[in-house]
Order: sequence, then C-alpha cells, then structure tokens
Amino acid sequence: MMKVQAPPRKTSFTEVLQRVYSNLGSVSSNSDSSSSSDSYNCNNLQKLKYYIQESDDDFEEEDGTMELVQIGAERAKNVLILMSDTGGGHRASAEAIRDAFKLEYGDEYRIIVKDVWKEYTGWPLNDMERQYKFMVKHVQLWKVAFHSTSPRWIHSSYLAAIAAYYAKEVEAGLMEYKPDIIISVHPMMQHIPLWVLKWQGLQKKVIFVTVITDLNSCHPTWFHPGVNRCFCPSEEVAKRAALDGLEDSQIRVFGLPIRPSFARAVLSKDELREELELDPSLPAVLLMGGGEGMGPVKKTALALGESLFDKELGKPLGQLIIICGRNKVLKSTLESHEWTIPVKVRGFETQMEKWMGACDCIITKAGPGTIAEALIRGLPIILNDYIPGQEKGNVPYVVDNGAGVFTRSPKETAKIVTEWFCTKTDELERMSENALKLAQPEAVFDIIKDIHELAQARGPLVNIPYVLTASFTSII
Repeated sequence: MMKVQAPPRKTSFTEVLQRVYSNLGSVSSNSDSSSSSDSYNCNNLQKLKYYIQESDDDFEEEDGTMELVQIGAERAKNVLILMSDTGGGHRASAEAIRDAFKLEYGDEYRIIVKDVWKEYTGWPLNDMERQYKFMVKHVQLWKVAFHSTSPRWIHSSYLAAIAAYYAKEVEAGLMEYKPDIIISVHPMMQHIPLWVLKWQGLQKKVIFVTVITDLNSCHPTWFHPGVNRCFCPSEEVAKRAALDGLEDSQIRVFGLPIRPSFARAVLSKDELREELELDPSLPAVLLMGGGEGMGPVKKTALALGESLFDKELGKPLGQLIIICGRNKVLKSTLESHEWTIPVKVRGFETQMEKWMGACDCIITKAGPGTIAEALIRGLPIILNDYIPGQEKGNVPYVVDNGAGVFTRSPKETAKIVTEWFCTKTDELERMSENALKLAQPEAVFDIIKDIHELAQARGPLVNIPYVLTASFTSII
C-alpha cells in the first residue's frame, strides 16, 4: 500500500479510472494477437502506471490522499472500534487496541476509532457524554440509572426502542467505514450494531468482538451472545459472561487493554526520576484526579504535605506528584500553595507510564484503567473514591488481592502513605509484589492476536456488501 499526495480536485476519480481503463482497452485491441500474455500484462501495467501518474494531479480523495493497492495484494482489513467518551476508560482502551494493532501488524489493518452514536444518531445517544458527566457528579442519579437498567427485559426493551429510531443511522455509519472487524469497547455498542449486521445478513461475514473495560462489576449490556469473542479483564467478569449466555468458546480472559507503552517500557525508576527531575533519595507518591481532576485532590494533597514533613528534623519524608487533569483551577490553586515537601503539580498527562514508573505508590479513584496501569508498574494503590455501579467492584478487586487499601478520608490517606514510607516499608513492598502478580501487561497484545487469528480463519478477504435496508422492525 502506498499513499500519493493529491492537489485540489479537477476531475473525479471515476473519470480518471474511465480514462485509465479506456486506454488499457485500446492497448488490448491494438496488441498483436501473437504477443505473449506476459508481454501484454507488462504493457498493461506500464500503461496503468503511466495514466495514474498522468492523472494523479486531477483528483483528490476526501483526506487529500489516494490509496493505490498493489495488484494481487490483499487490501488492508477495516477495523472499526466503537467507543464513547463516557469516562476516559473507553477511549483509552480503544486507543490502546489501535496502537497495538499498528505495532504488531503495521498496514495490514486500517484502524478507525469512532463514536458512531455521537456522529450519526440523535438524542439521547448523541448526548451520552454530557449526560454521563452530569449523572456521575450526582452519583445517586447514576446509581439509579445503572441498577434500574440492569434487568435484561428492561435494557432490551430500551435498546429496541432506540433502534426503532436510530438503526438506520447506525447502518449509515457502518456503510461509511465498511468494517471487516468491529470491536466494541462500550456497553451500549453491542445490541444495535449486531441487529444491523443481522438485517444485512453479515453476521457471519463481519467479525464482532467485545472488549469489556470494567474489572469486576459491569453492566449486563456488555454481554451479547451474537459476538465472536468477549474479552474479559478478569475471571469474575468471565463468570458473569457465562451466566448471561455466552459459550466458553466465545470468552477469553486476557486482562484490560492498556497502552503498549506500559508493557514495553524500558527505563528504570532511577532513570525516570532523573528525567522527570524528581528527588532520587525520597520515596514518591502519585496523587491522581482523573482526566477531569475530580475527587478530594486538594484536601488529600494538603494532608500529604503536612504528614510527609518531619517537623522535629525539619525535613521531608517523601515527595508528592499531583496530576490535575484538565482542571486548570485546581492546578493553579495547588501551584500557588507554599509546600514544605518537594511537590510537582501537573495538568493533563499523556505519559503516565513515566510518572507511575517513577513513584512508589498511587492515590486514585477506582477507575479500571488507572488501576490496571498501576498494577503493571507494581504500585500499591490507595483507592479514595468510586463511581457506583461499574467501579464499585474494583475496590474488592484491589483490596482482596492485597494490592491496596480503600479510604475516603484525606487524613487517613496521608497517614497510610507516611507509614508506608517510614515504619511499614515491608507492607509497601508486599503490596507492590501483589500488584505485579495481579498485573496483565500483555493483555492488549493477547487481544489483538486473538482477533488476528479470527480474521485469518475467515480466509481470503472479500468486499463485504453493505447496503441500505428498508426496515429493521422484524429483527428488533
């Protein structure tokens, strides 16, 4: 596959192809009947190359490039990853899968990460991000929404009603990208796309897999018996998948997909501390506020600043790194504070593998992605909050496996960190070992390799005939 940069459009690609093939036709009609087929094919290929080169300044694809597939070569497989920005974990998992595909298979797969709901449908699907943020700020609302839609008859009826309005819009999205493989990393993105594929008669041609991004307590809409694979991050989730009707052959337990940079990191803690300008002699605690800088970050930071300073000796017992995310007000407030210990205040970070690799423990809410990343780095975890529903089960997942503790109290959090750094270093070391045992750094590569094997088992790739349909009523 090669890409040819194209200037502004003058004539359509169809017209160029007509010109190419009409000239190839003239080659065929004018060629000597006694010429060998090899000579004929060579002339044709030379003509094809000439006319494409001659015409490449006459048209432009939508993204400004034209893709030319080598003759005889199989085209790249289209992989559509369905996600939504309802929490940062879904996009992070989607991007981890995308990056792993590129590392392992290069141009063999064309990866498209899309929120099809937001781009193609109407309310309420196109507004899920705003609704979710509002409800998790008012946690009782989210708790009611999560649990009230858990019974199958309720969420099936709800999704069927939505499909009656928006199935054709979802179909239009699938038609645009013509996926050979669909990967869902969101609980709302199984049923309707699978109904569309069933109506199209493509459920046996398009590979559909679900990658669950909740470590323990997940919503039942994650599970659909029509998928080729359901990738579960833990045995607890795999048991729920089996209870919801999935066969053992459909279920794989590989772990949560985390950015390849976590699995393939090469720098040591000492090297990272030097790069990040941290004190090499002091233990470090990482305080996370998530992408939006939410939770009791300020109170916890101030409590740590006081607890990690030995007033008798007049020196710090540890250092603190605070990740404020997109919360600029929080970042500004903490930067203006006069600290008695070494503190680094950061905004939204894209290289969390480095900051985690440089620290000795982490304080965070019970988001599955952050937990999985911390486990890979062997960081003991202090969980200080969770979202009711999908994150509640992450607390016992960490605590019961001896990889961390849970407390909502900023003062208690500061006390635990100080003890870990001073009088209970053996407990800190033991929890670090347990975290590493629980970690699954190769999960994202295991997932994409299994998907690749599914694609290979399908045999030679053919163009999948996506067409617009008249009605979805009979299958919903």
